[in-house]
Amino acid sequence: MGKGQDLYKLAKTLIPGGVQLLSKRPEQFLPDQWPAYYQKAKGCEVWDLDGKKYIDMSFMGIGACTLGYADDDVNTAVQKAIADGNMCTLNAPEEVELAELMIELHPWANMVRYARGGGDAMTVAVRIARAATKKDIILFSGYHGWHDWYLSANLGENNALDGQLLPGLKPAGVARGMKGTSYPFFYNNKTEFLELIKKHGANVGGVVIEAVRNVEPNEGFFDLLTKETKRLGVPLIVDEVSSGFRMNCGGAHMILGLQPDIAVFAKGVSNGFPMGIIIGKKEFMDAAQDSFISSTYWTERIGPVAAIASIKKMRQFNVQKHMMECGKKIQEGWAKLADKHGLNIHVGSIYPLSHFDFNETPLVLKTLFTQEMLAKGFLATNSYYSCFAHKQEHIDAYLTAVDQVFELISIATKEKNPEKYLKGPLCHSGFKRLN
Repeated sequence: MGKGQDLYKLAKTLIPGGVQLLSKRPEQFLPDQWPAYYQKAKGCEVWDLDGKKYIDMSFMGIGACTLGYADDDVNTAVQKAIADGNMCTLNAPEEVELAELMIELHPWANMVRYARGGGDAMTVAVRIARAATKKDIILFSGYHGWHDWYLSANLGENNALDGQLLPGLKPAGVARGMKGTSYPFFYNNKTEFLELIKKHGANVGGVVIEAVRNVEPNEGFFDLLTKETKRLGVPLIVDEVSSGFRMNCGGAHMILGLQPDIAVFAKGVSNGFPMGIIIGKKEFMDAAQDSFISSTYWTERIGPVAAIASIKKMRQFNVQKHMMECGKKIQEGWAKLADKHGLNIHVGSIYPLSHFDFNETPLVLKTLFTQEMLAKGFLATNSYYSCFAHKQEHIDAYLTAVDQVFELISIATKEKNPEKYLKGPLCHSGFKRLN
């Protein structure tokens, strides 16, 4: 069990849901066995509360650490910001420097606002859209955070958000009056999108889309979104919280052929320090002055400093090329090893956010995979988020361990009773109460 699981037991009595982020719940990985807490993280190495070291070949801080944990260059910049004062009555000049840098990377944009997280930044973008258009309804595809504008889609039907990413996202606490203000459509589904436009077009204030996640855009899909939003005079908002600064240094929309009016960044841009960035065209962004969008800690210095240092290092070392190459090697390794051991898996997603699924008894086999990889010294699940700290030696060691674990899983599936190899409960899928 270890100190981490002991502390997590206590946490569940003090913190509703146990943790602050659903994706970090130990139950999402390996109930009763996952280390749960860390005392140190550096590069792609993590030490738990018992001092045991692991190589993180899973989420790398849920996608936040594109350079790796505690990157020396970013930390040096942040330490100077702390020494010089992180908060002041006056404004941090780095706000302007970062704005200029983001517009240089995205020449279509004219203006920038900041938050300190992806969900907050997306909510700012939606507020700006509604303020600019004076219309309430938002059409969206994909996952966009925990805020009311998004969860309100489940006020009409309990499963409206299922399939967008996480099933079971309940809108408890969201005002019932928000029913009918947000409607989802599936990525690449032109027919579904056009049906929503036909039904709600006159009242649509914006369209929100993830640049890419598990599948890439079909031909003509982005063109349709662009055409309809321009026809309606409303902003097309691209959520780059997960995809940004992974496929290229900037927004993935730039290499996927999407032409947005507003783009939102967070996770990948500041290497583990809180930062959210909203960029966009002046015709929409200027409406932020007509709405109360303001927060004290959106003015602290560390976030912009970390983002500037991260982006500069990404450009210097072509970090995104490295991340793409790492993900490609992992995806090819999964497929090759699954074929070697006769396992039926599906491999997909963009290379820096790689993912595979077992096609038979998926939860059982996912739990068994995590359990056995943990025993071999890896934080691993059926997802792999690449980072600059992942080197060939880590990939080689990881795939060697995967080879051995896939062999065990192959034996377990042939015996028709893989559950007997589990040392604890099945991992969770989606969101549910812990008690």
